[in-house]
Amino acid sequence: MHQMLTTCPICTNELTARRLECAACSTTIEGYFAIGPLGRLSKDQLRFVELLVKNRGNINQVAADLSVSYTTARTRMDEIVLALGYNTSTGETGLERREVLKRLEAGELTAEEALRLLKK
Repeated sequence: MHQMLTTCPICTNELTARRLECAACSTTIEGYFAIGPLGRLSKDQLRFVELLVKNRGNINQVAADLSVSYTTARTRMDEIVLALGYNTSTGETGLERREVLKRLEAGELTAEEALRLLKK
């Protein structure tokens, strides 16, 4: 099974799920379902989160599992914190203005997402 797309490949806006179906009994549920913040992480970011949970928060072990330096692992963790909408210095929601603009410029956020974050 393929990983669900979370961003529109045409306009890069966030996608929503419209229909859910059980593979075992074919029950179908229709509506609009938000993907949620974890669903917006990239495949590599999700792998990092899985390793972080597996290693009970030990970033040194995550770095070893990924064959990267501690600094690289820490940087990836900070990127995930930002992707989830938290401030890397405080851990609180509400990104600093410069961070939001930087992510917008890099294409990590849509204009709508950036406006939402700037209004917080």
